[in-house]
Amino acid sequence: MSLEFRIAARYLMSPKSSKRPSLITLIAAGGITVGIMALVIVMGVMNGLQNDLREKILIASPHLHVLTWGKGLRLDNWEETVNLIREHPDVVAATPFVRSEGIFSAGADYAEGAVLMGIYQDTGTVSVTAIASYFTTGNLDFETTLEDVDGGIVLGVRLAERLSAFPPSLIQVAAPAGSRFSSSMGTVIPKYWIFEVTGVFETGMYEYDNKHAVLSFTVAQEFAGLGDAASGIEVRLGDPWGASIVGDDLSETLGYPYRTLDWQQLNAQLFSALKLEKLAMGLVLLLITIVAAFNIVSTLTMTVADKRREIGILKAMGFPMKSVRKVFLLQGAAIGVVGTVLGTVLGLAVAWLLDARKLIELDPSLYFIDHLPVQVILSDVLLIALASMSVAVLATIYPARRAALLRPVEAIRYE
Repeated sequence: MSLEFRIAARYLMSPKSSKRPSLITLIAAGGITVGIMALVIVMGVMNGLQNDLREKILIASPHLHVLTWGKGLRLDNWEETVNLIREHPDVVAATPFVRSEGIFSAGADYAEGAVLMGIYQDTGTVSVTAIASYFTTGNLDFETTLEDVDGGIVLGVRLAERLSAFPPSLIQVAAPAGSRFSSSMGTVIPKYWIFEVTGVFETGMYEYDNKHAVLSFTVAQEFAGLGDAASGIEVRLGDPWGASIVGDDLSETLGYPYRTLDWQQLNAQLFSALKLEKLAMGLVLLLITIVAAFNIVSTLTMTVADKRREIGILKAMGFPMKSVRKVFLLQGAAIGVVGTVLGTVLGLAVAWLLDARKLIELDPSLYFIDHLPVQVILSDVLLIALASMSVAVLATIYPARRAALLRPVEAIRYE
């Protein structure tokens, strides 16, 4: 062990005991620990929110929508278009879909609007969305048991709870298509459909569970008044992050009046806000580490003042200036390493507990999810550790330089 390292280790210990760190050393290392722990937890929370929201969004939303321009916003020749889309090498699956809205009522005075999604049942070996796997009851067959109904329907769990509509109850839905104006009444009379509730789904995503219902593709076509047409085509890709590139390729291949809309565009504001919040929170919490660096500066400055006599004697005996600087650089690095390691370990432990035990519950009506998710990314941890060590080493420059420039004659003049 080098002499500089042994001296640095001794300066970190309590004057009364060479086996116990001094109080100021513990305070300096503790500041780094708290800062790193907070950074690891907060970065994990922000990553968890982004990842969880992305997964929840993609439960019922495909990676890519292929739509059309025009007044009708309908796709008439969807069979030919689907086959053309499936030829793209990055496309895993593609199916038509119908999207409409209606006013739901379960035989009481209460009614509310909700979104109806028409799902094409013949999805092949890979489905475009995972909504069917979240059916707690029912399936894509939409089999009915009651007579004189227009078809089966699967409701989001929160929508079903509010309407008290569970299998095999009936539900009445007012459709926008097929409405007619009554001259005798002077108002528009909507067309009503009677569906049997054949199932319920629960995705954990508040928006879907609260305001969505699923129909078979053919029934949804009639409900929306599309005839044999579809609202558009849903596309599943091998890599969701390449949706924008594939969308541009398909737009160029299909040409006008086709257009594409990927999942990132649909939720651009949400993910931009989360990304900005992650950056802002990281910068704010980095200030904790910078404050801890000032603790290191004050600790080493106090050590220089306290060990003034010893430093002067060492220099008088021929201890070089670079070795004096090295002593204090080693002190700061040791505090930084201990604080970084402890903060990282504690941060990872707390992050695991938060995620595994779901300790913090959230209001899903506000945050789309029901608990605080945490996902720690290795690159973030390495970046935090590197920043912490850099700040700790930079904090040693001033006290190390001050100690190195100390003149032996002035240090031991009054001894």
